[in-house]
Amino acid sequence: MAFAESSGGDGPPASRRSLVPLLAVCAGYFMVILDVTVINVAVPVIGRELSASLTGIQWITDGYTLVFAGFLLTGGALGDRLGNRRVFCAGVAVFTVSSAACAFAPTTPFLVAARLVEGLGAALIVPGSLALLQQAYPDPADRSRAFGLWGSVAGIAASAGPLLGGLLVSTVGWRWVFLINLPVGVACLVLTPRHVARSPRLAGRALDWPAQCAVVAAVASLTAALNEAGRRGWSDPAVLAGVGLSVVAAVAFVVRERLARAPALPPGLLRSPALGGGAVIGLLFNFGFYGMVFTASLDFQHQRGFSALVTGAALFPAVAMTMFASVLSGRLTRRTGDRPLVVSGMLLAALGLGGWAAAGDDPGYALLVVPMMAAGFGTSFALTGSTSTIMGAVPPAYSGTASALFNTTRQLGSATGVALGGTLLATAATYGSGLRLSMAVGALAYLTAATLAWWCVPSRTGREALAGH
Repeated sequence: MAFAESSGGDGPPASRRSLVPLLAVCAGYFMVILDVTVINVAVPVIGRELSASLTGIQWITDGYTLVFAGFLLTGGALGDRLGNRRVFCAGVAVFTVSSAACAFAPTTPFLVAARLVEGLGAALIVPGSLALLQQAYPDPADRSRAFGLWGSVAGIAASAGPLLGGLLVSTVGWRWVFLINLPVGVACLVLTPRHVARSPRLAGRALDWPAQCAVVAAVASLTAALNEAGRRGWSDPAVLAGVGLSVVAAVAFVVRERLARAPALPPGLLRSPALGGGAVIGLLFNFGFYGMVFTASLDFQHQRGFSALVTGAALFPAVAMTMFASVLSGRLTRRTGDRPLVVSGMLLAALGLGGWAAAGDDPGYALLVVPMMAAGFGTSFALTGSTSTIMGAVPPAYSGTASALFNTTRQLGSATGVALGGTLLATAATYGSGLRLSMAVGALAYLTAATLAWWCVPSRTGREALAGH
């Protein structure tokens, strides 16, 4: 992957030097997404060794996700105000230290507390990662390739988590699920200050704490409700209460934003089709992809009897395509613009999940390889253009906030896809029919995203206009 040469004085060749910011930022992002899925294989063993209750096991898994999703917009706002590089490095430091605390946790409450802090570190890392890449690669073609690889990191980390977790748990023990973050975090902290330029600080921009608290309450309560819906059902009082609280908090946020002198998300930005539509597209394709990964994992382990290691290997076709698709989309975007890539990627992913749904209640694994490859390729192929659309729709002063909005909606899409997939499997007449229905719903989400992309993702000319915005 060839990036444009960077300017600078003495030091390593520019082509090599220009890759370092990408490696540093993606390393931090990889840790964050890996920790969402790698824990799923390890948590039964953790529960046995620490004598954890069912509630404790649930909080080990969900506490991280709740804090991560809830504080993303706060992390983005802090990055815009204090400098994205500073907040990104602070997030990596918090994440690395809390990972060490998780690894050496003596009790379940200690581990849950460390996981909550780890989620806070993740919420500081992710918004700054996109903003730093936008800053490090001003050339549109280089930036698109960087965004593509950034996006493929998420798919690889999420899908490889069960395989890596199973390997570590079965060989060196569950504590290494957290210890592997330490060298990655240290490398990231060494590389980022040396090779990523200092970000501008907008100290005069107020941080609207009432609005931020409302966002945290809305996103965390909705994520909690979605996580519980897969286990308890959508009519459970706790689930309904979580949804109700999220609605109340969202209304409070809107009211506060209309009254605030310096709103966290200015209404003018949200009215932009590129920003608002791009955020919804992110929600929809995460809904489809992670819903597919979750239901496929359950099918492989519970119905087909695959071990955790074999399940990770069985999901590899989807993972393998994400890297290839991101590189290809990054190379094509200068010629085609973002819209054709997003639309075609969503249509291909829809065909993949539609093909799975049409394969029958108990298809052989060989029949599922191509649908998984299509879903992985299509999602990653579309992610580059979606990311470019979001980041190009706002002025640099709001780059961290835009990144946080995009990742918040994607996180909610993932939670919704997992929750609905679990519900459909639990309530369908047969397991096979529930799986087919889940895949069909995912295909519909991809088709909706393709339709929305045709309307809101700018053409090549439109993207160039946004870049000059």
